[in-house]
Amino acid sequence: MFFSLSILFGSFVGFALGLTGGGGSLLAVPLLVYGLSIAPREAFGISLAAVGATALIGLVQRIRVGEVEFGTGILFALAGMTGAPVGIWLAGKIPETVLLILFAILMLFIAWKMWQETSEKIQNKSQLEPSTCQREESGKLKFTSRCAFLLMLVGLGTGFLSGMFGIGGGIVIVPALVMFSSMPVHRAVGTSLLVIVLISISGVGSHFVAGRGISLEVSGLFVLGGILGLILSNQVSKRISSSMLRRVFAAGIVVVAIFVVSMALA
Repeated sequence: MFFSLSILFGSFVGFALGLTGGGGSLLAVPLLVYGLSIAPREAFGISLAAVGATALIGLVQRIRVGEVEFGTGILFALAGMTGAPVGIWLAGKIPETVLLILFAILMLFIAWKMWQETSEKIQNKSQLEPSTCQREESGKLKFTSRCAFLLMLVGLGTGFLSGMFGIGGGIVIVPALVMFSSMPVHRAVGTSLLVIVLISISGVGSHFVAGRGISLEVSGLFVLGGILGLILSNQVSKRISSSMLRRVFAAGIVVVAIFVVSMALA
């Protein structure tokens, strides 16, 4: 039963990741904690490992079609890799009940942002408003000091949240890359996968350094389920608009967040 549930829950996460391009990892922690009875802090680590491995699979596909901007992604990720250990350290100082409530608040905030902004709206906004970072005619990003500082600042915050709550951060990375660097949405999604992989490596490594175990068995089963979910999402996404998918998923996140709060306070 444990084996089957791990794969099933992993498929839910992969399915959501594939449909929305980010935010699916928000489902991993509640499923691990309340579905598999895993302690919250370990669940955050397992979630980060599973999301990072799933993102790696997607990254390979994006590299093949040239949708990854390595320079921008590595700069963003280096800051994130610095923030992840800080988030993990802070999470260890907070009571688990408080940590789950904070996680639920983060879920509600992300659900609100997802409801307000579809990828199309973000793209239109980037076309109407001048971005912080400018690009050459060839499309290459101009790394000014202001541009680099902003990208690293957002990357630092993303890494902090990833370490603290075990989320991949794609829901933050994609719009940040589009709005701050004028990056096309499809390339931002591919670049965000690179960032998620590198931040996840830093976060998982920090978990082990801090002496917190991560079940490799559960992580592996989650990744297996995630792959199945990704494959299924590719078929479904062809039939439903991305705007509708993100709104439905946002509504689902709200329901899960309310459940997490009610269980944490029970």
